[in-house]
Amino acid sequence: MRSDSRGYTRAMAGATAGAYEAELAYTRSSDVGPDAARPGVLRARTLAPEQQKTKQSFDLRRCHVYDLAADGAPEPDLVGRGFDVVDLSPFADVHATLERVRAAGHITDADARAIRHGLTGAWLRLSDGSRLRLLTIASEGLIMRNAGPNAMTVTSGPRHGMNGHDAATAVHADQDVKGTPLRQLMRGAAPWLFRHDTPDARNGWSPLMLLNLWIPLQQITRPLALMDKRTLDRRAHQLRYGLPTDSFLERDADQSVNDIWAFLPDPAQRWYFTSEMDSRRAYVFETLGTPHGSFVLPGEDVAERLYRALERAAEAARQGDEAALRRVTDDVASLPAPAVTTSALRRAIEAMGELLEEARGAASALCRGEGRDDWVSRTKAAADRVVRRSLEMRVVALRVPSWRAGAPRS
Repeated sequence: MRSDSRGYTRAMAGATAGAYEAELAYTRSSDVGPDAARPGVLRARTLAPEQQKTKQSFDLRRCHVYDLAADGAPEPDLVGRGFDVVDLSPFADVHATLERVRAAGHITDADARAIRHGLTGAWLRLSDGSRLRLLTIASEGLIMRNAGPNAMTVTSGPRHGMNGHDAATAVHADQDVKGTPLRQLMRGAAPWLFRHDTPDARNGWSPLMLLNLWIPLQQITRPLALMDKRTLDRRAHQLRYGLPTDSFLERDADQSVNDIWAFLPDPAQRWYFTSEMDSRRAYVFETLGTPHGSFVLPGEDVAERLYRALERAAEAARQGDEAALRRVTDDVASLPAPAVTTSALRRAIEAMGELLEEARGAASALCRGEGRDDWVSRTKAAADRVVRRSLEMRVVALRVPSWRAGAPRS
């Protein structure tokens, strides 16, 4: 694979440091109207399952997404911006379970119990010096996502329980504090108990928060983007949305449609992600109102081509088909490196390209079986690195301000 460092330098010269241009999938304005049940609030039309999988169903906007790992990036802030990053490295048993889940590519009931047990009651420090006490982790909503580069599907079959979930692409927030199922579960008390912001209500005093704990097991591609909630005009751009859950959750009939939020785009909105992140750190963000969604990084098209080439090359080597192996490696030999991408994705692309170059020079030997098992094993590991794996769960947490004494360290 050809690398052009001068082209990369030229491309970066006109870009904002730490910013990447990418498409985010918003709700189309033609699908929005007044909400009859909540005067003054807007509502988005519910999309059929097949519509949710097509780009034509969304308003795809090119947005700048800023890397929190870049020099000079702002500090996240749970109360101010709506999201933060927390350190999970002190929880050794949890980290061991997370690594097992990452390697397996799926989560079991025993893994989920171990994670909930290890984190329930934990204290986590936030960027502003305050702390979170994780009071309870819901059994519903703990799911694992596997997503291939450049929107490539790597899951098979329907979503079921905790597994089989691709990345969530549409810009959304996960729960309306006044909607299903919180309304039924908490008998209408949720707006009084939980801190939240909605287009028609606000609770800014409660220390009790309903949060997403989002753990990247590996996240070189398809990263999660989070909007700074201070840049959101909730009255104009936040939309009620009814999400049917029959295909992936078992609920009573009166709770089968989950009331969440969708969003309209606006140039003032500002987005963030983290390019270098693994399961030692996690995002916490407001389930009740922080807009988020995955996106495709520049360079993921190259990663997808190399991923597919490694699959074909490994199969040709196993079959002893030297002609097929040479066709695969010749096809990507002149593939240019991406002009602009993250350092982590660039390293992964280079590793895949080197394995294909190795196969190109040793095609005859590999097809005779010489060193084939070792090479195939290394191709699987290199291709797997560009599959995004993540865990997410719903947490009820108590936020203790930094001026309060007595909260223990993590």
